[in-house]
Parts: sequence; C-alpha cells; structure tokens
Amino acid sequence: MVGARLLVAVIPALAFACTPPRLGPGEIANSSVITEDEIIASRATNALEVIKKLRANFLNSRGETSLRQSQSQPYPTVYVDDQEFGPITTLSSIPAGNISTIRLYRVSEANVKYGSQNISGVIAITTRQ
Repeated sequence: MVGARLLVAVIPALAFACTPPRLGPGEIANSSVITEDEIIASRATNALEVIKKLRANFLNSRGETSLRQSQSQPYPTVYVDDQEFGPITTLSSIPAGNISTIRLYRVSEANVKYGSQNISGVIAITTRQ
C-alpha cells in the first residue's frame, strides 16, 4: 500500500521533470543558440565545457570541404564579439562567466556574416557587456 502511494507521488514528479521547458508567447526554440540562462545552468567553467554539455554537435567536424586538404579546416572558426578569435581549440580559454550567448552559424550563414574564408562555419560567442 505504501509502495502504491509512493508510485502515485513519484510518477507525476518524474513526468514533470522530463518535460522540456515551456516557451513563452512568441518564443521559438533555437538549437543553434545557447542562451545565458543555459550557460549558467550548465555550471561549466569555459566555453568548450558549455558546448560539450549543451550542444556537442557544434564541435562535430564538417568534413573535408575542399579538394586541397591543406586548405581545409573541418571545424568551425571561433569568433568573439564579431572578431575572429581562432580555431576551435581556443574555446577552452573563454571563461563561461563572461559569455552571454553562443551561436553556431552554418557555412552559408557564416559566409554572409563573416566572409567566405569560414568554410566550416562559425561558433560566435557574445560576451556580457
């Protein structure tokens, strides 16, 4: 009898805990953006940890994008506040506490915003002002 009561109490709690956060009116979930609230909740110490915990797909190789392998960069380039910061390895040097948003720009978006040299996309970080 006690077990049945416990199940009645636990099952709704588990169902509620597993549901995704509700979006407010007009809000759209964006899998290409990591928000400040998500960054804080991740309890990560740097940008690389944040991305690994929340959107590991940002770190995937985009494959060879050129016939000349020496010119191909299979990972997105990192930009901080719209300035080129470096290769993907530089993410570990950016403290999570300084970050407002992290956004993945696919190749076509990156080419429009940052130029055609970003043949594997861009991970753009906006810092807190």
